[in-house]
Amino acid sequence: MYALILAGGMGSRLGLGEKALVTVREVPMIRRVADAFVQAGCDVVAVLSPRTPYTRNWCRANGIFHYVAEGRGYMEDIIEAVTALEISSPVFTCGTDLPLLSSDIVKDLMDRYTTCGMDALSTWVPMALAEEHGYQPPCIGMVSGIEACPAGINILRGDMIAFPQEEERVLVADARLACHVNTKSALEIAERLISQSRRPS
Repeated sequence: MYALILAGGMGSRLGLGEKALVTVREVPMIRRVADAFVQAGCDVVAVLSPRTPYTRNWCRANGIFHYVAEGRGYMEDIIEAVTALEISSPVFTCGTDLPLLSSDIVKDLMDRYTTCGMDALSTWVPMALAEEHGYQPPCIGMVSGIEACPAGINILRGDMIAFPQEEERVLVADARLACHVNTKSALEIAERLISQSRRPS
């Protein structure tokens, strides 16, 4: 399955340059997200924009296949990339601000998508968990009776990319999906969580 990593934003709220290249424990976020998908068996494509020339250079130097979209918007860039690359199969979409993403999460979402029988799958985290990890989401909704917000990782049908798709909403109460690095305080939380995960038990 293809995985489109949306890396065309400047990360203005974070204020540390091109967001994809912001490091968490000395590793660029785009590398952390790409590794999670590669380890799950996905073919990674970084979707860039004219605003992210350094990320483009980084992708070239690190052998990450990339596509430079026009940068008209998140969904617009997804549609443009899927159309240009002629992807007709289901495809993951994900931003670079989920540095705690791991292959086990990706594989679990693949399995859920395969069995749900829907065109698309969207991933949500409980609102309380998101707020606990410094994430201030742009929108909220109810999933399984719980107030939740989008986690930022989804699966869409490539052959229907320009059309509305009936989706399965999956609620995942996992801190790794609740930690979106869009602010410096969220970056500090992500670094602390990664440090804690490396400590011997």
